[in-house]
Amino acid sequence: MTGYAAVLLAGGAARRMGGVDKPARPVGGRPMLHRVLAAVADADERIVVGSSGPVPDGVRVTREQPPGGGPVAATAAGLALLRPGTATVALLAADLPLLTAAAVTELRRALDGSTAGLACYVDDAGRRQQLCGVWRLSALRAAVDRLAAERGGTVDGAAVRGLLAGATVREVAWSGVGPPPWFDCDTDEDVCRAEEWTT
Repeated sequence: MTGYAAVLLAGGAARRMGGVDKPARPVGGRPMLHRVLAAVADADERIVVGSSGPVPDGVRVTREQPPGGGPVAATAAGLALLRPGTATVALLAADLPLLTAAAVTELRRALDGSTAGLACYVDDAGRRQQLCGVWRLSALRAAVDRLAAERGGTVDGAAVRGLLAGATVREVAWSGVGPPPWFDCDTDEDVCRAEEWTT
């Protein structure tokens, strides 16, 4: 499990929160973005795509083109910064305040022990949490390139689920204790619930 990077997607309009900088919202006294960065602290490189505010030393920040182009455009921007030798990439939303290092390690091990291109969590209803997953870099690059070709050379506005078309996915059910690591905060109510889990 070497050559491991993490790309965090911190863009989005946060319309259901009134347009605030969602990743900067604190949960348990820390911005959500920083909680996700802590969960991937052992990555060889960490890249944040989107508005971030201050970040820890060594974390690089970039923006998707065009700004506001969506999660696939943000993914492409993050991949463009990866150094040679990267083999696997944790592709994560920046609003996963309950994500832990143990949960990411479980995904990495699931991918390492399979021939899949992506290992991602599935929730209790069986829905794939595609922004809480670990990809083989070759598979993720191929998925972005394929989607761009299908859309006339651009991934501006493309949905993340488009990356999964044709990808071999290893679905992982959370086996740890505690709250689900894929829980994302799209509303004020979600933030309150996450706060309850962290206390």
